[in-house]
Amino acid sequence: MQFRPLGRSGLQVSPLAFGGNVFGWTVDEALSFRLLDAWLDAGFNFVDTADVYSSWAPGHSGGESETIIGKWLRQTGKRNRVVLATKVGKPMGEGKKGLSPAYIREAVDASLKRLRTDHIDLYQSHDDDPETPFSDTAEAFAALIKAGKVRTIGASNFSAPRLAEALDVAEKQGLPRYESLQPLYNLYDRAVFEKELEPLCVERGIGVINFYALAAGFLTGKYRNEADAAKSARGVNTTKKYLNPRGLRILQALDAAGHAYGATPGQVAIAWQIARPSITAPIASATSVKQLDELIAAASLRLEPETIAALDAASEETAAQR
Repeated sequence: MQFRPLGRSGLQVSPLAFGGNVFGWTVDEALSFRLLDAWLDAGFNFVDTADVYSSWAPGHSGGESETIIGKWLRQTGKRNRVVLATKVGKPMGEGKKGLSPAYIREAVDASLKRLRTDHIDLYQSHDDDPETPFSDTAEAFAALIKAGKVRTIGASNFSAPRLAEALDVAEKQGLPRYESLQPLYNLYDRAVFEKELEPLCVERGIGVINFYALAAGFLTGKYRNEADAAKSARGVNTTKKYLNPRGLRILQALDAAGHAYGATPGQVAIAWQIARPSITAPIASATSVKQLDELIAAASLRLEPETIAALDAASEETAAQR
């Protein structure tokens, strides 16, 4: 396994991160433990979650994913083998949201308790909070780093202008800066990241750990028509955005590449992202050991330049398609 530097943080992470949004939602505790064990056994070390996972599920209030990861860490004693990332800022009910110093202090302690650890390796602002000055948020993070509760910080869902502003404030005031960005990015969703965020991240040395690496499952090839999509709620939602001529053209290119490499469309889609110099580690989740094995194999798939060029061409967006 060739680990990669995460920005200038000093953290070294595997080229693929396991998305913990499924833990406690579509994956129960026992299977979550199996998946996490298999992830580490395969040589990976990066696990990403958030305090809000999985508050969207009926009867859930958030913290379910962190709680399961915490139980696994405590029972297995594998904390020192994991680069553990979580997030703060999305609504947790009862007015708990945002990036104010008081709320960050409250939220980090709650996450540490659920995760059953004394530190978080990568603590991320889950959303931009325009109501809180960047300097206030950065000072709160600085205190957490000084206290040993957090090793480094990152941002998620930030626009390029706001991320640039946050970086400038941190630099001018000598405060910790965001060392990573978690944006939406995959073979279909390319335009915003590549035009606005990617140049900034490359210029400033920011690690990129993009989410929706498989476009909500579309890039695995399992949703090819409306009948496929109707088989699941996620599929129905997927058709609204991805089932169109451009989306089908992307699947055809993935099929062709998969045939040439003896790989699945999803593996090729992940390998395309890993090969992009600006990307540190795409985030993908799995709900079965079979899916996990597919992700593991994707990380070692090396695409030839002509294959990457063909995928680039097939997924290119025109102004009319945006």
